[in-house]
Formats: sequence, C-alpha cells, structure tokens
Amino acid sequence: MRTVGVYTAALSLAAASLTGLGTVTAAPAAALTPPVGITADDLPTWQTNGIVWAMAEADGVVFAGGTFSAVRPPGTSAGSSQQQQAVNFTALDAATGAPTDCELSFTVGSGNATVRALAVSPDKETLYAGGFFGAVNGVPVSSLAAIDIDTCTPRTDFKPSVNATVRALAATDGAVYLGGDFQTVGGQSRSRFAAVSTGGDVLPWRADADEPGRAVEVTPDGGTVMLGGDFFTVNDENSHALAAVDASTGAVEKSYPLGFFPQTSVVKDIFADASGVYSASEGSGGGVFDGRVAYDLGTLDQRWRDTCLGATQSVQTHQDVLYSGSHAHDCSSMGAFPNQERYHLLAQSVNDPELLGWFPDTNDGLGEMIGPRTMAVSSAGGRDFLWVGGEFTTVNGDGQQGLTRFADSPDTGAPPVPQTEASSTAPGSVTVRWQPSVDLDDSELTYRVYRNGSSTPVHTVSASSKPWSRPQLTFTDTDVAPGSTYTYRVSASDGTNTSSLSPPRSVTPALAPEAYAEQVRADGAELYWRYDEPSGTFAADASDTQSAGIHRGGPARAVTPGAVPGTGTAVGHDGVDSYTYSDKRRPRPDAYSIETWFKTDTTAGGMLAGFGDRILQNSSRHDKHLYMTDSGRLIFGVRSGWTRTITTPGSYNDGEWHHAVATQGSNGMRLYVDGQLRASNLLVVSSQDFDGYWRFGGDNLRGWPSRPSSDYLSGQLDESAVYPGVLSAAQIEQHHALGTAPSDTVTAVQPVADTYVNQQAASTNYGGSGKLAVRGSTAYEAYLRFPLPEAPAGQVLKSAALRVQLTSDSFAGSGDPARIVPVTGAWTETGATYTGRPELSSTVLGTLTGATTPQGTYSTLLDTAELASRLGQDLDIALTGDGTDSLWLSSREAPGTAGDPTLLLTFGAP
Repeated sequence: MRTVGVYTAALSLAAASLTGLGTVTAAPAAALTPPVGITADDLPTWQTNGIVWAMAEADGVVFAGGTFSAVRPPGTSAGSSQQQQAVNFTALDAATGAPTDCELSFTVGSGNATVRALAVSPDKETLYAGGFFGAVNGVPVSSLAAIDIDTCTPRTDFKPSVNATVRALAATDGAVYLGGDFQTVGGQSRSRFAAVSTGGDVLPWRADADEPGRAVEVTPDGGTVMLGGDFFTVNDENSHALAAVDASTGAVEKSYPLGFFPQTSVVKDIFADASGVYSASEGSGGGVFDGRVAYDLGTLDQRWRDTCLGATQSVQTHQDVLYSGSHAHDCSSMGAFPNQERYHLLAQSVNDPELLGWFPDTNDGLGEMIGPRTMAVSSAGGRDFLWVGGEFTTVNGDGQQGLTRFADSPDTGAPPVPQTEASSTAPGSVTVRWQPSVDLDDSELTYRVYRNGSSTPVHTVSASSKPWSRPQLTFTDTDVAPGSTYTYRVSASDGTNTSSLSPPRSVTPALAPEAYAEQVRADGAELYWRYDEPSGTFAADASDTQSAGIHRGGPARAVTPGAVPGTGTAVGHDGVDSYTYSDKRRPRPDAYSIETWFKTDTTAGGMLAGFGDRILQNSSRHDKHLYMTDSGRLIFGVRSGWTRTITTPGSYNDGEWHHAVATQGSNGMRLYVDGQLRASNLLVVSSQDFDGYWRFGGDNLRGWPSRPSSDYLSGQLDESAVYPGVLSAAQIEQHHALGTAPSDTVTAVQPVADTYVNQQAASTNYGGSGKLAVRGSTAYEAYLRFPLPEAPAGQVLKSAALRVQLTSDSFAGSGDPARIVPVTGAWTETGATYTGRPELSSTVLGTLTGATTPQGTYSTLLDTAELASRLGQDLDIALTGDGTDSLWLSSREAPGTAGDPTLLLTFGAP
C-alpha cells in the first residue's frame, strides 16, 4: 500500500531528497550512531482502539486510516472517558501527536468499513483515501474518495465507483493510481490496478493483474509506476509480486518472473525516492522471502536484498536509512539473530542490507498479530518524525495502541548500566570484564572504567553492540598491589546521555597464580565461564576470546560453595527453562573439548552442555550434547550420519561436585568424569555440520537416546569451558586434580617491631614514631621484624608479599625504588640508631616501586623460596635505597591498624 504521498513528474531528483516527502534534511542527533537519524524514544501519541492500515502526511499533519472507531490520549486504556469518536480515520499534529480539528467518518451500509490506503497530492491540497466504504461524512462514495485538506471535507466531484476493496494508492499531478481486489472501476473493466484522473474519471491506463494488488508507487521522475501484490501476471506478462509499468499506458517496462520472488511470497509495500526503490515482502510456508529489496532507480535491477524471515509490511526512508515494519524473527541467513522472539521495527542503510543499531519495538497486537502495518515521515517545528501505525498494543514495552511516533531529536534515553565483573587470577593484575549495553538507537557506545571511587576513569573505550551480538569488553589493571582491595565501576555513554555507574565490584589482587583457572587458560580455552558474578544475566568469559555468556530463565546466581575450593561461586539451574548461552555464532568445530563441573541430585536428568542453532528458543538443530539421564548416567552424543552416543557406566546425581569433559577429534569420542576415561568410541570423528551457539544448562534433546524427563538440568554448574581442540587424558586428569586440591589460604602477619634510622640524627632512636622512612642520601633506613608461622599441614608457601601504606604527608611518595633485604645484624625497636644500625644482606627479597601517592597502599612480591626457608622463625628485613627522594610509610605505631605494614603469606597444596 502507499504510505505517503509521492513526487510528481515535475519534481527534480534534487528535490526528491532521501528524507522522503515532506521532510527536511537535518543533522542527526548527536547521540545517534550514524547513519541512523531517528531516535528509539517513542513520543506521546494519541491511540486508536483498532488497527491502523494506512498513513499519509501533509504540512505537518499525519492522516491515519484503518479499522477503528475512536482515538484516545496516550497513557489511557481502551474505553477511556477521554476518548473521541474517530470512525476509521484520524488526523494528527505530527509534532504533538494530538488530533487536529479535521474529523472524517468512513462508513458503509452493510459490513465493516475500513480505510486501507491514503495518499496526498503533490500540491498537498488533496488527500485520497481507499478501502471498503460507502460514504465519507455522509457523502456517498464507493471505496475511493478525495478529501479537500484545507476544509477537511470530501470532494463531491470525485466519485469513481470501485467494486471491491482498494488497498493501495499513489498520486501525481494528473492521476491517482490504485490497487486492490477490484475488477471494475467507474463501470469499466480494470483488474486489480487502475488509474483515474484527479477529477475522478477512469483513465485508459491498464495494468491488469491476475491476483490482488497491494502496493503502488510512482518513481521520482513520474515515468514509471511500481506495482506490488499477489499476482503472477500483469497485462498477461509473467511477473510475480512486482512489476514496473509505464505511467502513461500501463505497459510493462520491467517484469520480475517467478523465481525473483518465491511463489508463496507477495509484495506488501513499495517506497521510492531519489536513493532508489524499495519493496517489502511477506510469504508463507517453506522457502519464502519475507524481507526487503533495494532496486537501482535507473535500471530497477536489484541492488541488495535481505533475507530475514518475518513478513515485512511497510518501508520508509529517512535520510540514508530504510526503516521497516515487520515481525522479523530469523535473520541468521544475514549473519544476524537466529530464530527467536520477533523484532517489529528495523533499520538498514539504503546502500547495505546489514541491520543497523535501531531497535524500538512493538508487540504483535490484534488481528493477524503482525504488529506494524504502515509508516510515514512528516516534519514540523524543525524536527522530523517517523510515524508508525498498525495493530500493536504496546510500544517499547508500554501500553500504546495503533499509533506511535519517533523523532530525529533529542535522544533522551541513557544506555543501560553495564553488567560488570572483576577478578584476579595472577599476581600483579586485576581484570575487569563487562557486557556491552544495548541502546536501542546507539550501537556505538563509549565505556569508562572508574577505580576506587575516583571521578577520573582509568580506562576508556568505544565499542559496538547489537541485541544479538554483545562482544565482551575487558580492561586489565596492572597498577595494583597484591593484598590491597580495589573497587571498579563502569558507565556507558552515547555521547549525550550517560548511564549510572555499575554496582561496585571489589577484588583483591592475587598473591599467587590461581592454579585451576590459569591452567584452563594455558590449555587454550576459547570459552570459560566461572559464574562468579553476584547477579544479573552476564556470564563473564575468562578466556582470551571474550565469548561472554548470557543467562536466560533466571538461574540462581552466586551459589556457594563453588566447585573449585576457594575460587568463587556457581550458577544454579531450575530444570525448567534456565540456561546460559554464548551469543557468538560459530562454525562446527572439527575438534573440540567441552568441560564443566556439575552438582545435582535430580532424577529428571537434563542437558549439561550442547551446541544448538538458537539462543532464545529451543534449537531446531542441536548436536554435541552432554546430558544426564533420569538415572544419573552421563551421555555424550553427536550426529554423524546418525545419532552416536557414549554412556558412563555409573551415575552422578549424588549431590556432589563432579568434573565432566567430553572430547571429539581425529581420535574419536571420549567422555571423562572426575579425571578418568569412562566411555569412548574411537571411530566417530565428525559431528553435524551447522553454525551454532554453545549452551550450558539446557536445550532441545528431542530424538536423543534415553532422553531424560527434562531437557533442562536441575542443579549447579561451575567452571564451564570449551576448547578448540582435544584435551589429552593427562590434561584432564590435571584439571581434576587442580580443581579438587585444597584451596589456598592467605595469612596476614603484622610486625612485632619496626623502626627507622636517620643519618642526620645519627644517635636518635625512632622506635616510638608512627612513621618509617627510606632514602639513599642522606640516608634513612627502615627495619621490620615479622614472626613467620609454620606452613599448615600438607601445604607449602606459594607466595609472599609486603604491603605498606604511605603517610598522608604531601612529601610521602617517592619515585625512587626501595630494596627489601634481610637484616643479618642485631637490632631492637627501641635501641636502633644510625650509628648502631645493623648489617644487611646483599640478597634482594623484592623491590618496592611506584609508591608515589600519599595514603596510597602498595605491595611488592617477595622471594618465596627465601621466605619458605625461614618459616617458623623471625624474619628481619630492611627497606633501603640509593636515591635522594624520601619515602614515608606508616609504622605499627601509627593510629589504627589499616595502614600497618603487613606480610601476606599464601599457603596451598604443593
């Protein structure tokens, strides 16, 4: 159907700008990601109580026609006392969304009247309306009427009789083109398409089709009429769903034979401007085409097409973007989202079918439950407005029926708060990971990471994301001290609007490598979910590939204890519909390993891990499954020609943590549990070939042997990983051993004595001072005594670090390094002076560097072997240096204990 008035033949291509009729070219809002020029913020707009089928605009007024009887203000429900009568038609102010004083009533003697098409004359003086009706404001007509826009009255001199529903209109200076279900117009034979003069006389123009017409559009030069519909022939020439005909005669200029569109697909809408011609298709059954096609204006040949599934009802350009209304549910053939819940509003460049970052949404609504049906662009008050009409009853999640509108500015919506996680598995670094936010009109956002409450970010990065593709972002902070605690928060900004800061994530840098996590990374995991986030839907990926997970179905978060002692939390799945998926689409792996820890006492079984073709629904293609039977046995299965599975002899639904690894490659299929090989098939070396997504916790298990009562696991998962190769038996055994080893413990040891000496006050003792000082010339030297404990039974010292805090003095920081060396001579806290200072060893246990900020806390790792040899004894150390910049530290005598020098000792399994 025509959704907005078209250009006349006299209009030049320059006048026919990409903004569409009645719009002005305006700079995009600063917050929008180009080329998108319309925000996703829906504006307050009056509503209908039924379906809007058609829209057109003139001079800042938007006309809407359809099947409804009343309009009401935004925010009110159907039947509101504030509603006004509007019989299948309303006129609204484009800038305010409120009705104007133009009121028309489209009625019919029997049956249900409806307005299905609207078009405005090039001079903006006449509105043409088509549909199924017999009168306008009581003036008799026959499914086609002309309205004088200035007076808002039906023209009595325009009364062509149309014998069936008119579904499409387009107007030029001299003609009105119509399409629909009719066979006669003005008593003359016209099959599905016709043209009448602006006075209502039937023109000799003929473009007879064998099936209904649904769309009519005139090219900007006025010479060609594009026809769309269900037809297979036009003027007896083979042309299915689309045809280009001469505007004067109706002769076919370009046909589109069956095959250009599938037999089961039709064209529902056509739009043309200086950038090209665009069509919208709808289909049913297998092998349909439901998307958009762009055509070169000169040749009318296809320039691009998208292959999204989900019938497209309307298309409209604004600036360099094609906006469309559909119920797209599967754009995987374009590299976008797989089959899932519907998107009803999409945007694409006029030059490229790739989906842009514009995702306001409606619901399916009433009637055929299609959602949007029609679109129009109008300008008023220096702003451009994109209007959408249809059968929806919500917009962006809020109640709004039949009509909505969006503007080119301002963008007032702040991006969602990023979901964030912070962790440390190796000394000297903290890694902050976050899931990019999805802003409905800004795919490119800027993220800022803040540390310890500072207003200055420690990291800034810009990145692009879309709802189905949110590549994880990562910042590694290496300016950290072992044993200190750091807090991180992240914000997202579109350049104009900034989100709130994410909830704080606190982490203490590791004193020693976390053995299990570091081994998983070292063995090449390309997906590694540790499930340590306290809340939200984000599962951070600790591998190097940033394959973040997304929780669906509300699994329990921060479940304790986790599988690996002392390393974090687990995720709890409900056995009904909760799972975690990766939104990174991957080709079938030739070789792979799937690893996860699980804990369950279920008797309903469920999937631990698998590979499927969908992320928000059960997969229709699914393979590489690791699942549990009702009896608790584990099955690993692939489809290679037919279904092949291997099964453990024992059961594992005993409520204890277990480690499972499934591998496949050139050496066949293998299934390990708790570090040991439990089942294998050395002959099956391939799996089903399709692109898909890794899922943990549940997916479709239909057709798999010993299918459990539930496809979804009721239990806990932890430390889930996928590798792009086959882990060896030795690697798997090592993972299990590391994952079951006792957790490391950190012991904090305070000094029992500390003091410093001063070369310039050579005989003074500073044992009672609240400060310690270090400098090379003139010299300060600090001494500390720590009573080292013995290692716990069965454990060894794995790392040691000295943590100190600078005083609040403005001169406390130093750019010079301070060496930490053993004291070999005798000293006491109350007796040490510069002239009686003890002898020092030449062995350097560690070096403190970068301690420059007053009141800052700094740590340095010490020689583990040297300290291990002294366990159970006193450790006397000195801080000494060579430079001229003094370092001032808090001593054990300083008020409070937070700044006391501390020795942090990490003990763990050998």
